[in-house]
Amino acid sequence: MKTTLYGVAAIFALVIAVVGGRFGSAEEKQDKYTLQIPGGLSFSEVKGYEQWQVVGPSLTEAANVIRAIVANPVMINAYHEGVPGNGKPFPDGSKIVKLEWKPRKITDPPFSASTPDIVPGDLEQVEFIVKDSKRFPDTHGWGYAMFVYDTASGTFAPATKASKPPVNNDAKCGTACHELAKSKDYIFTGYPKR
Repeated sequence: MKTTLYGVAAIFALVIAVVGGRFGSAEEKQDKYTLQIPGGLSFSEVKGYEQWQVVGPSLTEAANVIRAIVANPVMINAYHEGVPGNGKPFPDGSKIVKLEWKPRKITDPPFSASTPDIVPGDLEQVEFIVKDSKRFPDTHGWGYAMFVYDTASGTFAPATKASKPPVNNDAKCGTACHELAKSKDYIFTGYPKR
């Protein structure tokens, strides 16, 4: 009798595992934290970014995206101490993540079609920057990564030259753009008044 019960329990567990796996979401099937750009940063270096504090939002009309910039506690503390406006660089261990969504209009009440509210729609990509002077001495201490999100499959993939913007897909991918923010330790987004 015990053997039969164990057999039934094993079959039941197998059925649940197979059916559960079949109906699981793509995100459950892909562990984004195992992804890495060739020769560069891995997604795991910003694990937990979903709970980080917002630095600031931005709306980029040219790219037609809404962005939210979040930062880890090391970087938030540096912002609170006045970096980069105080002339000091961000300390090693600073991390910032940029989330990008396609804009979506809300026309439901209390909004109307004549004055729609614009909110984040489909996720487009996740970019991040990590300050580590030993690992990235030739890029002013910053390493860069960009991962594109595919809404249909619900999965991430490292950005490529076909991505917008096109990237060489290594830890130096954001260096050229960030040269414009040299006076602010290569970071564009400041910490606005709250």
